[in-house]
Amino acid sequence: MANLDAGAQEYFATDHRECDTVWAELESAASNPPRQAALWKSFEARMLRHFSMEEEVLFPAIESATGMRGGPVAVMLHEHEQMRGMLTEMARRASTGDFEGVLDQGDTLLMMIQQHNSKEEGILYPIAERALSASWPALAERLRAYPVAG
Repeated sequence: MANLDAGAQEYFATDHRECDTVWAELESAASNPPRQAALWKSFEARMLRHFSMEEEVLFPAIESATGMRGGPVAVMLHEHEQMRGMLTEMARRASTGDFEGVLDQGDTLLMMIQQHNSKEEGILYPIAERALSASWPALAERLRAYPVAG
């Protein structure tokens, strides 16, 4: 489980890996539809939780601390919206038991996630680590309020 005491960069990068792990489990559960359904719900909840933590806590804190408007944060927000759209379509498919369709869509989503995570981990999280080191304990407390997903 991601450690909030470790700092922004490690916390959010670890959360990325945890989402990836649930997706890999979903891919490997192809012959078990009930397990696929449970893993899908967990993956979707984790992704939406991650987006919310970044959008409601991390990104505003970065903008406030750096005075940076637009730039990397705007790009990440735009990509979150694109990925949310894909998650919505995947959820529609999952609701009908079409896990083959979920996995097909997941191939595209996974490529987007990998590119997105690379930008966050290579650019945005290092900025956050530097700009938010003094305020991280208070931000970590806010993040603790987000329920752990599935």
